[in-house]
Amino acid sequence: QVRLVESGGGLVQAGGSLRLSCAAPEGTNNYSMGWFRRAPVKEREFVAAISWGGGTKIYADAVKGRFTISRDDSVYTVYLQLDNLKPEDTAVYYCATDIDYRLPIPTTDLGYEFWGQGTQVTVSS
Repeated sequence: QVRLVESGGGLVQAGGSLRLSCAAPEGTNNYSMGWFRRAPVKEREFVAAISWGGGTKIYADAVKGRFTISRDDSVYTVYLQLDNLKPEDTAVYYCATDIDYRLPIPTTDLGYEFWGQGTQVTVSS
C-alpha cells in the first residue's frame, strides 16, 4: 500500500497561482507520478505526469504552458505549480503513483495503482 497525501489547494481568483504538493512514502522516488483532476459532474481527467528521476514530463493540452510538474525525491514529494488559473480549472486534484514502471508514462487513471484523497482547487472569475 502506498499512501499519498495532497495539500496546497484553496480558493484563488482567475489569473492567480497555487502550488499543490503530494507527499509520498519513502522509496517512491522510483515511480512515475501523475496528477489528475475531477471537476463537478465530469469524469476524472489527466493533468500531468513525471517520470522517475524527473527527466520526462507530460501535460494535458488544457494546462500546457500554465502548469508545471516537478519532484523532489530527497523529500519524496511531487509538486504541481498552477499558474494563470482559470475558472475551468476548478476541480479536486489527485496525485497518483504507477508502481509497475509502465512505458510510456501513463496518461489515464488505469495506469496508476495508488491515489491520494485529493485537494480542492476553486478559481473564481
